[in-house]
Amino acid sequence: MKPDKKTFKKLFPNLSKELESSKHKVAINSVRTNVQTGEKAASKRFFYYAPDVVDFIRRCDTNEQAEGIINYMEERGEIDKQYAEKLRKQLKEKGVQSFGPRKEENYYFKNDGQ
Repeated sequence: MKPDKKTFKKLFPNLSKELESSKHKVAINSVRTNVQTGEKAASKRFFYYAPDVVDFIRRCDTNEQAEGIINYMEERGEIDKQYAEKLRKQLKEKGVQSFGPRKEENYYFKNDGQ
């Protein structure tokens, strides 16, 4: 069942006013058909990015530093015990380099795609 305009206004008066208002409208003034061009023009790649435990480990120089990161993230409840154990096992068997290349200082500023 699709409600008519009157019913919609009764059920959702504030939303109805907002939709009919021209205050918060966004104009679309271009369309990109090439994905790569669109991605380059899009907002910064890491703008809403939240680093995870592996991102922090990739900033470490030593296994001890990485172990400290894993412990800290587990204590804060940001990773569960099983995942922490899996990371520790990888760290012990393969080393900190197994998580990927080291992320240097200002990595996100240098690699934001712009």
